[in-house]
Amino acid sequence: MNITKEITKVENSAVRLTATVAKEDVAASYQKELAKYAKNVQIRGFRKGHVPAKVLEQKFGDSLKAEIIGDLIDQTLNEVLSQEDSKEYRPLPYAQPRLENDKLPELDLTKDLTFTVVYDIFPTVEVKNFDGIVIKEPQVEIGDTELNNELHALQERNAVVIDKKDDEAIEKDNIVTIDYKELDDADKVIEGSERSDFVFTVGTGENIYKIDDELIGMKKGEAKTISKTYAADDSNKDLAGQTKKISVTVKQIKIRNLPELDDDLAQDISEKYKTLDDLKKDIMKNLELAKNRKLSEMKSFSLLEQLVEKNPIELPRSMVAVENESRWRMVAQQFKTTPEQLEKMVSASGQTREAMLKQWAGDTERALRGRLVVDALLRERNISVTPEEVEKEYERLAEENAVSVDEIKEHYKDPKAKEYMIDETKENKLFDLLYKEVKIEKGEKLRFEDLFRLREGVAQ
Repeated sequence: MNITKEITKVENSAVRLTATVAKEDVAASYQKELAKYAKNVQIRGFRKGHVPAKVLEQKFGDSLKAEIIGDLIDQTLNEVLSQEDSKEYRPLPYAQPRLENDKLPELDLTKDLTFTVVYDIFPTVEVKNFDGIVIKEPQVEIGDTELNNELHALQERNAVVIDKKDDEAIEKDNIVTIDYKELDDADKVIEGSERSDFVFTVGTGENIYKIDDELIGMKKGEAKTISKTYAADDSNKDLAGQTKKISVTVKQIKIRNLPELDDDLAQDISEKYKTLDDLKKDIMKNLELAKNRKLSEMKSFSLLEQLVEKNPIELPRSMVAVENESRWRMVAQQFKTTPEQLEKMVSASGQTREAMLKQWAGDTERALRGRLVVDALLRERNISVTPEEVEKEYERLAEENAVSVDEIKEHYKDPKAKEYMIDETKENKLFDLLYKEVKIEKGEKLRFEDLFRLREGVAQ
């Protein structure tokens, strides 16, 4: 076909394509399509394949013309977008071209046919500006405090819970079972406030009325009414500035009997430990690995955030929409439900799906831009991974996880898992190169536990 085209870029990585088909081709396509319909359609009074064109036009009129125009537009777009000079303007797989103003052009066999479509294309990604990028890396030391915290946590997990004697009172860290109910000014039970066999650890504050301190000193079987006034700025809005009366009955008091920190505990935790020192060395190793992983995440996040800021990318609306849909399905999977059921659950909570997607928009766009930057740099710098590097990665993972290389290889026999590992190795190679092109400074000193309270971007 004799086609002229004009393609212009518009905002949000979309294009406007205007195509004009010569009237001779329009007429020829029309007659060809009309003949095809005439061959297949059945109309009373005519044998199949012998319906005159004029009869078809009279019977089907505008609907026939609309269908033929639609087919002609599709043929034209396929031809235009298959041309080499249109390669960069091909639509995204999930962004079908749509007629501007959603209106079919008029079919006039004596004139050229002109139509305009708009659609999204893959965004232009150019990562050229590295000026002024500074990554501040927090300084974190791991010492006796962190080691002792981990050892205490192991003691807690391996503790034996036993009943306290009936004449022994509640102390901090005791596990208590209570019945409670809220009373009004006339000491009558407020409906819906009763709770039986409620269990929590005193001192954690993991109870509605925060009555940990008021329970200390009580004994099994004892009951009392607690009157408590809450601060005006209390985090619980239902309690803030109010005085509550809570009737409490203690039903059980238990204590955790912590095991001694010795070789026996180490051996109980894992057969790979022969002594407490073996356990301590492994804990320190794992703390260092956790620290380094977190710092690596923070550095890469900081670098990507700054690269995205210095090298703007216009995201197509359809790309963001598809990413949000994917995220919605992932959330549904996490809740072990369907996307449709998740929408009902969200509606029941007073929220809407559209509102949630809107809240996610910033994170979605930031993640998409970061991914596009990484993919562009991987291609630009031709980053690849050799079989030898894959073997080294197997060895590193085996050492980190204290398993054999063969066990790691068995895990990565799954093609998708291996592909993910190789992609991650490529990205690590890329970031190692990029760090040499930017400035990395020592950041503030942080405690190990505080490091994990930070979001990645705080590393900037």
